[in-house]
Amino acid sequence: MVSFGIFDDEFIRGNVPMTKREVRILTLNEGKINDNSIIYDIGAGTGSLSIEAALAAKNGKVYAIEKNIEGVNLIKQNCEKFNVKNIEIINKIAPDGTDNLPVADCIFIGGSGGNLTEILSVSQKKIKLSGRIIINAITIESLNTSFEFLRENKDFKYYSFEVFVSRYNPIGNYHLKKAENPISIIVCEKI
Repeated sequence: MVSFGIFDDEFIRGNVPMTKREVRILTLNEGKINDNSIIYDIGAGTGSLSIEAALAAKNGKVYAIEKNIEGVNLIKQNCEKFNVKNIEIINKIAPDGTDNLPVADCIFIGGSGGNLTEILSVSQKKIKLSGRIIINAITIESLNTSFEFLRENKDFKYYSFEVFVSRYNPIGNYHLKKAENPISIIVCEKI
């Protein structure tokens, strides 16, 4: 059984978005990753999701697609830190960079750079039957775009939920609650 949950402060960070630990655990669990999974991580950011996915798919492969060069460098550094060898980094604006990739078992979509409809259209063709696409939406526009796409394309059964995470930080003798951004997670399975 795979256990997810590397702590956020273990990753090398920069000024690039990172999927927080609690959301990462839920997202990875919904991906149904196995030892041989082929995974795309679109909008890979620091590579936190890619790293944990690659550790779970030890005989598989993760394709981390990231447009930001700082993110690409952070993914490389985090691969070295965690001794992960089964990640291929693609420095492109998605969905560019997916043409020659093998059919995926799981596609994670985080950052879309405003190309979410195009990314979903390509993902629909690149995901295998019974494969899963997991969308993490932080904006209402991404959520609406995802639902609109799924309503129009009957290739998927799907469900969604929203996650609110707060962390308690010690302040003297007290603990201050700090809320993280809520995230909508949409889980799509190709039928």
